[in-house]
Amino acid sequence: MSPMVARALIALGALLVLGGVNYSIWHKERIKRDGEIVFIDLAPVDPRSLMQGDYMTLNFRLAQEIERSLPAAAANTDDMRRQPSTTANERPRNGEIRTASIALDGKRIASFAAAGANNTLAIRYRMRNDRVWLGTNAFFFEESRAEQYAKARYGEFRLDAASGEAVLVGLRNSELKPL
Repeated sequence: MSPMVARALIALGALLVLGGVNYSIWHKERIKRDGEIVFIDLAPVDPRSLMQGDYMTLNFRLAQEIERSLPAAAANTDDMRRQPSTTANERPRNGEIRTASIALDGKRIASFAAAGANNTLAIRYRMRNDRVWLGTNAFFFEESRAEQYAKARYGEFRLDAASGEAVLVGLRNSELKPL
């Protein structure tokens, strides 16, 4: 292969990667701007990471509700984990993406809704280490602001109604006021 062709292939590969990254950023920004506001109850934990600064580990009540609705985990082999489950009645495998129905109360606080319920939205989730993951499990903040975020009781999400993708945009206190 000539050096000129190799350079052209490297440039094309770089353009494809940068294009994909920029599309992902554009998509998330669109959800943040146009998505429906949804609040999800959380139970924060506040460890410190010397390498990454201060952050809060997030655990959402909705994820726990979805997890409880799934069939019990079977003894999976590594081969089974690589394959998506074949029916909606099977427990999702690690890495698999599914959606769950949620209902919003008058304050827009989400709760798990049974399939087929009226006035519901779909939220996308992924299985990670046999646990339901709603898109993020951490919220990073500036050093020395831990006390402020210790009051967090809800994650504020923007939800894309078409895809079910949810983007965490902030944390709220028990009265749904921004922190």
